[in-house]
Amino acid sequence: MSLAERLVSDELWELFRRVVPPTEVVRPQGGGRRRAGDREVLTAIVFVATSGCTWRQLPPVFGPCWQTVYRRFAQWSGDRVWARLHRVVLDELGARGELDWSRCAIDSVSVRATKGGFLTAPNPTDRGKLGSKIHLVTDRNGLPMSIGISGANLHDSQGLQPLVCGIPPIRSRRGPRRRRPDKLHGDKGYDYDHLRRWLRGRGITPRIARKGVESSERLGRHRWVVERTVSWLAGCRRLHRRYERKPEHFLAFAGIAAMLVCYRRLDT
Repeated sequence: MSLAERLVSDELWELFRRVVPPTEVVRPQGGGRRRAGDREVLTAIVFVATSGCTWRQLPPVFGPCWQTVYRRFAQWSGDRVWARLHRVVLDELGARGELDWSRCAIDSVSVRATKGGFLTAPNPTDRGKLGSKIHLVTDRNGLPMSIGISGANLHDSQGLQPLVCGIPPIRSRRGPRRRRPDKLHGDKGYDYDHLRRWLRGRGITPRIARKGVESSERLGRHRWVVERTVSWLAGCRRLHRRYERKPEHFLAFAGIAAMLVCYRRLDT
């Protein structure tokens, strides 16, 4: 199997074709270079996300030049292609019964922002250096279902409601689409009564660690899965640091990483 096939399989390419906007190909008069194929560009983008290389370091073996790949990445990020692709993969998992809604978990991870930009802020856990946070909700198996970004100084509790509301309606093996878990597990950063009331009002049972009651040395019987997912996301080395000034581009790489984690379960 070639490198391109390992990065973008035939099945992933078919899923991508369902969400990418159609492009009208205009042939230049008097000849000219043909438009780079979407699959070639997608493969190059996945390589950048997983390897962590810069756009300029993109190897020429992928075909299109790095400027073309970056322009297409920016265009697709603006069209929310990555969020739609993540949802399509979640739909496939839901239809196969691979998602476990009985217990979901929520957490966040901070990364340093080397170039600044919107949605960066001094990180109180990193000597005040500029950084961003990646927030995520996973199912019981650790599959990311909702993901978002913020400045590093945003308290975790402020990300709970947007993340839960951000879970899309996902197909089920039987019955209607679903978007609410039975229970939601979180650490002490989410230990607020108004969040518990809000979750119960949506039919979700809160399972949030209480300050002064549960030891900080334990991850929790059901919360550890989201910690594992954070390490899975780190497999996309582009997320080790935030190099993008534009927040939509950083969110795009986070969405690609979440999609790839879900797709690996789909591909097994």
